[in-house]
Amino acid sequence: MIKNYFTIAWRNLLKNKTSSFINIAGLAAGMAVAMLIGFWIYDEVSYDQYHTNYKHIARVMQHQTSNGYVFTSVAIPFPLGEELQSKDGSDFKYIVRSSWNGSHILSLGDQKISVSGSYMDAAAPKMLTLKMQEGNNDGLKEMNTILLSAASAKALFGDKAALNQVIKIDNKLDVKVTGVYEDLPHNTTFRELNFIAPWDLYVSSEPWIKNSMTQWGNNSFQLFAQIADHADFDAVNKKIINVKQDRVSPEEKKFNAKIFLHPMQNWHLHSKWENGVNAGGAIEYVRMFLIVGIFVLLLACINFMNLSTARSEKRAKEVGIRKSIGSLRSQLIGQFFSESLLVVAFAFILSLLITQFTLPLFNDIAGKQMKVLWANPVFWMMGIGFALFTGIIAGCYPALYLSSFKPVKVLKGTFKAGRLAALPRRILVVLQFTVSVTLIIGTMVVYRQIQYSKDRPVGYDRNALMMVEAKSPDFIGKAALMRNELLEEGAVTQISESSSPVTDVWSNNGGMRWPGKDPNQDADFATIWISHDFGKTVGWHFKEGRDLSRDFPGDSSSMVINESAVKFMGLKEPVGTVISWGDEPHVRKYTVVGVIDDMLMQSPYEPVKQTIYLLGQNDDVNWINLKLNPAKSLSSSIAAVEAAFKKYVPNAPFEYKFANEEFAKKFITEERVGKLAGTFAILAVLISCLGLFGLSAFVAEQRTKEIGVRKVLGASVLNVWQMLCKDFVQLVIIACVIAAPLAWYYLHSWLDKYSYRTTISVWVFAGAFVGALLITLITVSFQSIKAALMNPVKSLRTE
Repeated sequence: MIKNYFTIAWRNLLKNKTSSFINIAGLAAGMAVAMLIGFWIYDEVSYDQYHTNYKHIARVMQHQTSNGYVFTSVAIPFPLGEELQSKDGSDFKYIVRSSWNGSHILSLGDQKISVSGSYMDAAAPKMLTLKMQEGNNDGLKEMNTILLSAASAKALFGDKAALNQVIKIDNKLDVKVTGVYEDLPHNTTFRELNFIAPWDLYVSSEPWIKNSMTQWGNNSFQLFAQIADHADFDAVNKKIINVKQDRVSPEEKKFNAKIFLHPMQNWHLHSKWENGVNAGGAIEYVRMFLIVGIFVLLLACINFMNLSTARSEKRAKEVGIRKSIGSLRSQLIGQFFSESLLVVAFAFILSLLITQFTLPLFNDIAGKQMKVLWANPVFWMMGIGFALFTGIIAGCYPALYLSSFKPVKVLKGTFKAGRLAALPRRILVVLQFTVSVTLIIGTMVVYRQIQYSKDRPVGYDRNALMMVEAKSPDFIGKAALMRNELLEEGAVTQISESSSPVTDVWSNNGGMRWPGKDPNQDADFATIWISHDFGKTVGWHFKEGRDLSRDFPGDSSSMVINESAVKFMGLKEPVGTVISWGDEPHVRKYTVVGVIDDMLMQSPYEPVKQTIYLLGQNDDVNWINLKLNPAKSLSSSIAAVEAAFKKYVPNAPFEYKFANEEFAKKFITEERVGKLAGTFAILAVLISCLGLFGLSAFVAEQRTKEIGVRKVLGASVLNVWQMLCKDFVQLVIIACVIAAPLAWYYLHSWLDKYSYRTTISVWVFAGAFVGALLITLITVSFQSIKAALMNPVKSLRTE
């Protein structure tokens, strides 16, 4: 019987080639989209699961209250690690202190590479369950040692063994390689951890850290922990919540510091905090694309439902004869389900091919490194289950509808589908275009938000602005030596130094006081140490006052502030204001000599933070900024700069960044969302149009004789075209009306998370509506005009 079901199903596919092609192509596209989204969601929800202990690992974080708002930070004070270990040691299996993952120079003789890595406690390899290829995970117990990732070891040693080789970190620290670990996957927080060096080595090599070892108010470090198997995060949080608050100075108690553990399984998906409360994160996009995937697959299933039920009159006699000779309704349902399953089987095979060929492009758009797991039995089990589920969803309505026909009416010739029979199909078409139009509007708003933020004034000139990180002591004092040489060559127009890259802020400081300050106001400023000519290099704009200058020896006690700082401090005449920093007897006083327009250095979606700019010493600055000469070619300028760096800093690889490229990276998440949403919107529209094309072909075929009569009575091609298009246009207009409030509601919620955001213009909706109507007319017109041009003699000769 089952063989007979599929034999008849195969014959029906061959008999109705056009509808079969539309069904298979539409379902394959929908299933491929659902599969790609499924891979992406799996990659997101499995983030950090590479680490065996991920359910027990946490990042130690803190909430602090400032000016009535609760800020959440991953930066913690140095003494906290030892305090947690001694106070609540039984609750923790490992406590791991860590530096910030930064770029460093690793060298072996003349071979030098620049890689990112961290200094961490010796328990880090065990906590992270690193898979060792050479050595073991106890390799950090001695001071001058290092663990390398496989990629770093390959870059330094090639195919030779790395174990026990001696290399240098930042041209100053000799360390012995005691282990090589497997490269960490892309979907882990530590994917850029290319080496680990001992924490004690970090403390001994950086003099400033020794001053922080007892300072509970200096939040400059990271701390990770793995709780004991018997421990619970909530219970441990209750024990450690006041560890810092009980130990800070009386002046700092006003920040009401609350220490807590943020579990690793929430780092990626729940990374956003608002006023001390977790407000989601990447989980929002997971939910959004899950819904998109379901709807795109549903659109393809709707095509199958519509085309199957639209041809109900042609299948009516088949159903009547089968029922009259004894077929049960359950057998007919089985027959129609077998047809849907056969279509889905072909669509599933085609969707696998589509997925395989489009996955590299999808990875590029999504910033992933996903693969189809052909050899994984779980993948095939889920894939087959997914195909069966799709077949049931697509086939349930046609099977139940077609099997419900009464054989007496059918065989008497009195069966007519009637106008109400088309109502479910109309509803499904409206649903299709509601989803499609909503996705189109969403894509347009995402790109509008990105463009709005890109067009925001940044307060400096990003063009031809090169940044070079000073990664080792070899860079100290070299910017001044290179300055005259490069200016004389004409490769650059200005050179300066700063403590942060132009596109970020690496330091924030409090403890500022000024005339008229509210005693209860907390003052936290972004702090940038700079050299002379920084302003000329970046091209900042003064609102009043002057720049820090070599012509004023006293400028070592001066500062430039931005417009946001003026507003924050409430200064009416900022130039000349004396700002005190620190407590007695170590208070330092600075005079404001200039006010600049806000420089957008951090998030383009948030307000610019109050910022101060101070002249720094050699140890204060980490970046060399160069303004390339626009009168010379970019390649020649870069070559001249590279030659100068190799001359004055020969022990460091020459690596540079451009400010405009780094600024563009700030939009990468939103651009990915926009590209993904745009891709899925296009596919949704194409799937909907496939169904519309099939339905319009069926309607034109069904009304062939009516069209013939109308033409005989004088109807023009335009009249016939209007008649056939009218119903579909009405359905799309209804879909647009429904889509408008839905899109506005969800997009308004999405935009609410940005402080600096665009408005949802009525022109976005108008553009989407006009586009949907044009696509509908183009899709339907082919069949409508073809039917209108048909010779009425052919359609009426049987009458």
